Amino acid sequence: MNKLRLIVICFTVVFATACKDSNKEKEAPATVVETEPVMTEDMTPNEKKLTVTLAPKNGSNVEGSINFSESDNMVTMVGTITGLEEGKHAIHIHEKADCSADDGTSSGGHWNPTGQPHGAWGDEAGYHKGDIGNLVADANGRATISKMTDEWCIGCEDETKDVLGKAIIVHIGEDDLVTQPTGAAGARIGCAGIIE
Repeated sequence: MNKLRLIVICFTVVFATACKDSNKEKEAPATVVETEPVMTEDMTPNEKKLTVTLAPKNGSNVEGSINFSESDNMVTMVGTITGLEEGKHAIHIHEKADCSADDGTSSGGHWNPTGQPHGAWGDEAGYHKGDIGNLVADANGRATISKMTDEWCIGCEDETKDVLGKAIIVHIGEDDLVTQPTGAAGARIGCAGIIE
């Protein structure tokens, strides 16, 4: 009988201690510290991103989208265009984000804020800020574009660099990179306003 009493007492002490420790855990709420993110002078601003969609012009079947992004003062342009004839097609940035005309002429001429002659990008003789060059469409009429430069910005309000308010134009023909002022690229078959 003494053994049974001893077992009951031990069990009671263990149970009471366990319950007491369990209550302590419930009574101590977790501490949550909320902090605001801090922007320091050496941090770069958030990346800017923008996507534009090409509309067909001059009865073409051209479609596609072009993505612009800016980070660390570099603008990247990446896109895919479909509905083209196989071969080379000029692609330029034009003066105005106006694609209302059926032939795309409402977008104005090449974007040339520094008054340079038309030419190949990077040419020492000069080039327009909108002289991107040529796309090459495959047998399925699909072409891609990829360009990175520090000569553009997105919404920086520098008239010599800001692509906002301009238009992407795809032409039916190849830019010969010589003929002034357009490269003899022919009709405009795709247009997208570069707007937010």
